Amino acid sequence: MLLLRRAAQTAVRTNHHRSFSASQTHLNERKGLVLGVFEEEGEQGSLHLTQAAAGFDQTSSGKLSELLKISGPTLKKGKSRIFYGIHKDFPCVAVVGLGKKDAGVCGAENWDTSKESIRQAVSAGCRLLQDLEVDHVEVDACGDAQSAAEGAALGLFHYDQLKSKKKTKVTTQLHGSADSVGWEKGVRYAEGQNLARLLMEAPANHITPTAFANTIEEKLAPYAERVTINKRSQSWIEEQQMGAFLSVSKGSEEPPVFLELHYNGSPDSKQAPLLLVGKGVTFDSGGISLKPSPSMDAMRADMGGAATVCASIVTAAGLKLPVNIIGLAPLCENMPSGKATKPGDVVTAKNGKTIQVDNTDAEGRLILADALCYGHTFNPRAIINVATLTGAMDVALGSAATGVFTNSDWLWEQLHKASVVTGDRVWRMPLFQHYTRQVTDSQLADLNNIGKYSRSGGACTAAAFLREFVTAPHWAHLDIAGVMSNKDEIPYLRKGMSGRPTRTLVEFAAGLAQSG
Repeated sequence: MLLLRRAAQTAVRTNHHRSFSASQTHLNERKGLVLGVFEEEGEQGSLHLTQAAAGFDQTSSGKLSELLKISGPTLKKGKSRIFYGIHKDFPCVAVVGLGKKDAGVCGAENWDTSKESIRQAVSAGCRLLQDLEVDHVEVDACGDAQSAAEGAALGLFHYDQLKSKKKTKVTTQLHGSADSVGWEKGVRYAEGQNLARLLMEAPANHITPTAFANTIEEKLAPYAERVTINKRSQSWIEEQQMGAFLSVSKGSEEPPVFLELHYNGSPDSKQAPLLLVGKGVTFDSGGISLKPSPSMDAMRADMGGAATVCASIVTAAGLKLPVNIIGLAPLCENMPSGKATKPGDVVTAKNGKTIQVDNTDAEGRLILADALCYGHTFNPRAIINVATLTGAMDVALGSAATGVFTNSDWLWEQLHKASVVTGDRVWRMPLFQHYTRQVTDSQLADLNNIGKYSRSGGACTAAAFLREFVTAPHWAHLDIAGVMSNKDEIPYLRKGMSGRPTRTLVEFAAGLAQSG
């Protein structure tokens, strides 16, 4: 038994104590494997192997289960261990704790606990292997191949495009499961969110309005038979009389772009489209109402609404969802200059309403107002606009959930249903007349771009402002300011821009496609 324990100590390393080393050449020739284990119901300290883990254990003559028993405390949810030399095909095997099997949907948490546990566990295992510079990893489906794929792809993403020293690029594939369809779907969902993260994380001098539009055009190129792209110039914007949008862009030397995407996935070409509108301020200095310098660099991600909307359409096209979607992204910078809008200026939106701009840092609602007016011309079945709109939203909900303001119970129910599946949660916020009165009481114009009581209920007054440009019966405004970035709250997302709620938007669109 003493010899067995010594062998175990040599064979296993926890994620807290790793002393394995090998040459780069040797590591590049090796594969890694991520396997899951559940906590056994009713038995303290007992583990239940997944189907793939049990199959692997059998091929290794029971080494895996024996090592798990003697290598330390029971593997808890989200924890992981690495074993070496168990199997000739997989020199490194990461075993991850999945918690209780079939935990299912939790009403209190508003998500599917089983799916979230798989995402968290698989991402942890993949990262451990990435840290060992293993460049190919096979992943246990853990009972839900889609969630496993999402955990792997989201967990491995790291923005290092501009660094000379990069993390090991890891390729992943499904191990020991026939559900390749679920795996591929999960990869698509995660790649969509990673595209949004890529756009949001990139510096503003790399992702200008023009560069953003060109990037999305490149991503949609493989689906040209089902996608139409219009990159509208400033002259078109002026012809459309989008005075609110132009009032924001005029302070910058970068020309604005109004990006219009049409995905025609439905067999019925006359099917009313889903309209997605995303705020696309590629850098927000605040304009003349200048933001404080600390953390202003994060405002490179103020186009998060446009990034998630466009990434959702790229994903929908990749999945060939049978639904028609139109995406609109007003793209510009908000900068101070001699040409910039001044506090107190009055501008006229596309629908003829005048707006007193008392704070040039409340610019997102201005560009969305014109985009919403234009979007109504397509007679959409539903409108969803997405924006990193208010700091007040971050104060209200933090990074736990996206705030949803909607005039439609049906639309709220469908968004909420989608978010439970993806784990990227939403929470309904009020659209009371109480807030409308605060933005319609303006000294000089029809509307004021900030509420009369300044910061009080800031997220709600911003939503009330947008509602003044909506006549459709099914509209939702998603304020994603609180979920724009991740520190360590979502375990399967590294620190940085989050790309949320791309997967929820895709899942919503998929649900809409199924319902016809």
